Amino acid sequence: MVILSIIQVILAVLLVIAILLQNRGAGMGAVFGGEGNVYKTKRGAEKILFWSTVVLSVAFLVVALLNVIL
Repeated sequence: MVILSIIQVILAVLLVIAILLQNRGAGMGAVFGGEGNVYKTKRGAEKILFWSTVVLSVAFLVVALLNVIL
């Protein structure tokens, strides 16, 4: 169905944006004296962004499966 394909593309774009907006302290920055926190609690906008990424990924999976089945 064309509608499911359009929804899947929109969800994919939103998911990429949500992932790119997340700020990570890990990686090469930690090697050269970056942020050394091992555990950090998510608060505020960071928490909303995290949960929206989870919801978008589940919605993308469901739409992808529906697109294959139908």
